[in-house]
Amino acid sequence: MNAPGAWTRPTAPITSRNVYAAAHVVPQMAAENTPGSPATLDWEATLGYRHELWSWGLGVADAMDTAQRGMGLDWAATQELIARSCAEATSVVHAAPAALRGKSVRDLISCGVGTDQLQPDSLQPGIAGLDAVKAAYLEQLEVVEAAGAKTIIMCSRDLARVARNAEDYLGIYTELLEQSSRPVILHWLGTMFDPALEGYWGSTDVAVATATFLELIASNPSKVDGVKVSLLDAGHETQLRAALPAGVRLYTGDDFNYPELIRGDGQRHSDALLGIFAAIYPAASTALQAFDAGDAERGYQILASTQKLGRHIFSTPTFYYKTGIAFLAWLNGHQSGFQLVGGLHSGRSLPHLAKTFALADEAGLLRDPDLAARRMGALLTTGGFN
Repeated sequence: MNAPGAWTRPTAPITSRNVYAAAHVVPQMAAENTPGSPATLDWEATLGYRHELWSWGLGVADAMDTAQRGMGLDWAATQELIARSCAEATSVVHAAPAALRGKSVRDLISCGVGTDQLQPDSLQPGIAGLDAVKAAYLEQLEVVEAAGAKTIIMCSRDLARVARNAEDYLGIYTELLEQSSRPVILHWLGTMFDPALEGYWGSTDVAVATATFLELIASNPSKVDGVKVSLLDAGHETQLRAALPAGVRLYTGDDFNYPELIRGDGQRHSDALLGIFAAIYPAASTALQAFDAGDAERGYQILASTQKLGRHIFSTPTFYYKTGIAFLAWLNGHQSGFQLVGGLHSGRSLPHLAKTFALADEAGLLRDPDLAARRMGALLTTGGFN
């Protein structure tokens, strides 16, 4: 086993990049939390993990796909998560620790707005379906804005189901931007994360879909804080980043190529809204501090040292990456058992998890190697690896 990396908590706010780590949720270990059951969360552990991320100077992206939206976290639990996390973020802002001094609640937390309170089988393509999707989005927008978080407008499986063309997407999103009281982050999630989003923005041709996406942003630049793109295509992201209107950020969602995208090309760089940052946050924070200090090469090298781990956690089928995030949280003592809501801890095999363990050790991301080794050994024993 390796010693933990020489990671350093920041003593001043991180300024060179805007960053949110997309956090998972921790279930109550004695609750049902089986496939199809309502989510029952361990609030102390769930909120404690968010405080851990904040203590390293990172913002938190909450109620996103990492928190199992559409994969075990129901809307009732999501509403409570948003309210509780935003209340905790407010308390941190008031305490004003050195690493976050001067930050706002919106800097500390952004939350996903979707349509997952709908019953998909009841929706039909056409006006009625589109109206139902719009109403669901607006209901969730009100919840997030009332809590004080920055809004992330997530892709909607329901919109993908009922939209007939690009104009339907533009109509729904334009209405949402008009109703938003503050600039939002637009989220474009690829099919590797959710196959139900095939043809989002009205086309399966990425170039055509990108043109529609850019049309929406160009028509509403004052309402768009930034875009989060999770297509795992660094070339596409670089081109999109260059095409964005001035003042609109690109928050990379590329959990494969984040080191080069955050470093940038000398003219532009990506900010970040990443699930992998919830797993590698000590290294991510130390790298961002290096960028702040003007040492871009060191920052890049630190991030690159975690890339093998990131690519493994997000390997196909990518939508089970949440299992790896929670697994590392358990190895590092942030939850008492290796469980996820909806039974999703079964989303990866024991050999896959064993490799995750080895790569995390190699990257110096096991904060207590003895604890991690004991837990890994117990898991292997119960799994039949004697």
